Amino acid sequence: MMSLLPAFQTPLSLLALVAALAYLLGAVPFGIVITRALGLGDLRRIGSGNIGATNVLRTGNKPAAAATLILDIGKGAVAVLIARVTFGADAAQIAGLAAFLGHLYPVWLGFRGGKGVATFLGTAIALAWPVGLAACATWLAVAALTRYSSLSALAAAVLSVVWAPLLGHVQLTLLMAIFAALILWRHRDNIARLRAGTEPRVGRNE
Repeated sequence: MMSLLPAFQTPLSLLALVAALAYLLGAVPFGIVITRALGLGDLRRIGSGNIGATNVLRTGNKPAAAATLILDIGKGAVAVLIARVTFGADAAQIAGLAAFLGHLYPVWLGFRGGKGVATFLGTAIALAWPVGLAACATWLAVAALTRYSSLSALAAAVLSVVWAPLLGHVQLTLLMAIFAALILWRHRDNIARLRAGTEPRVGRNE
């Protein structure tokens, strides 16, 4: 029976260092940095108050939203790739989780961060591109059908737990389950609005 985790061979002290550095990278709030640099105001006081690309789009500046999306995806991917090249698969998973947690709970913002969808997708792509692309395709398909960004994110995260073993990456299953659980938790208000029929669709303000 294949393990749901990679073989841990990197010393714990180095894994701890990887986790700390990846967390700090993940904690960079690119949405806030970009909106402030462009004079678009405090992102936490706009729309939903979230620091991600979807809320940056509510400023009306599409290039700023695109840049935020790319950078939020990139910080998860970069953390994983550097850790893998430097230490191995075990460090890559630790780095991916730490970068994701950094985005969700950034020390710079009093541990009040974003919902982690873009960083999750970037991490998944870097860990195993077939799984990451399947998650992205899930997001796009659900968004096209429903126009709900939150529902698309939830579907992508939850189904990544299925895509990982189905596409031959069983060792990522537990990590994908952790990502999914955290994304579900961070979207609990969205889930309540979806159930009540009050969740805004893509292109409309909250």
